[in-house]
Amino acid sequence: MDASKLNQFKHFIQQCKSDPSILSDPSLSFFRDYLDSLGAKLPPSAYPKSKSRVDSDADMEDVETRGENVDEGDEDEIIESDVELEGDTVEPDNDPPQKMGDPSVEVTEESRDASQKAKIKAMEAISEGKLEEAIENLTEAILLNPTSAIMYATRASVYIKMKKPNAAIRDANAALEINPDSAKGYKSRGIAQAMLGHWEQAAKDLHVASKLDYDEEINAVLKKVEPNANKIEEHRRKYERLRKEGEEKKIERERQRRRAEAQAAYEKANKQEQTSSSRSGGGFPGGMPGGFPGGMPGTFPGGMPGGVPGNVDFSKILNDPELMAAFTDPEVMAALQDVMKNPANLAKHQANPKVAPVIAKMMKKFGGPQ
Repeated sequence: MDASKLNQFKHFIQQCKSDPSILSDPSLSFFRDYLDSLGAKLPPSAYPKSKSRVDSDADMEDVETRGENVDEGDEDEIIESDVELEGDTVEPDNDPPQKMGDPSVEVTEESRDASQKAKIKAMEAISEGKLEEAIENLTEAILLNPTSAIMYATRASVYIKMKKPNAAIRDANAALEINPDSAKGYKSRGIAQAMLGHWEQAAKDLHVASKLDYDEEINAVLKKVEPNANKIEEHRRKYERLRKEGEEKKIERERQRRRAEAQAAYEKANKQEQTSSSRSGGGFPGGMPGGFPGGMPGTFPGGMPGGVPGNVDFSKILNDPELMAAFTDPEVMAALQDVMKNPANLAKHQANPKVAPVIAKMMKKFGGPQ
């Protein structure tokens, strides 16, 4: 293919890049439609004025501020409402931690028997309402037998009666460390959590306790705890969803803002170039000396003797489906671009069975030597 023809086509593409308004010419509507069908994003000036989004100085001012007027939407901070809960709670107890047993102490039969006797005294004190005395006896029992989960769990139940939930939780934790399947440990901790208003943790512990050793007291407490736990869970999910939706909206607004700024900057630059072009008396098609398409006196890029034949019709190429399909092939386009950069490279592509027919067909369209 004649290198000058390729340079002529390259020049046409470069002209379109520098002045997209060339494509608004009705005679090139087929090319514009083809670019649209490929998903190309053409600037507004590439369309006839009836479709252009920038037609006046007033429009230009609108374009400049378009990036600033993206709908910001509702950016009000999400303020969580209070959850209406039912049930009485107590003030946390802040007493120093109670005495705990030393698990490294060797427990003998005598100490185990003594521990049991102390527990019996504690139970008698509980029945008489002497809770402080019961705590003292149970503490003695724990020190004598620090490996007994039931001793800790029993003392935890007494702390619950004394409305000391934190102390009860410490004892329940100790019982569960010794025996992870201590139903009384889970029960005591669950009731203590409920006293503090920790409804979800309370429900979790009470459910475990119920599975290990169901009793009516656990069921009664669960009936009070579960409604609050469910309300809190629903409340949390609601606001997690709202926050997620808010983040997604924020990301979308930012995307729209950037897109609008980019579009505004492009249209502003394009408008300025159109104004500069009109003042210089240039323009294309038709405004260039000799006209293009239409033949330029002398030589026109590529140095073809005698000049480019007049009235070159690019539609012969752009309306050819085989050529258009070939232009979508990266290998073909790479070869054509190589030739456009340096016409001397034409020879090295003549042996390519994919490229050579395209070059030959383009030469024929332009009426050059084959």
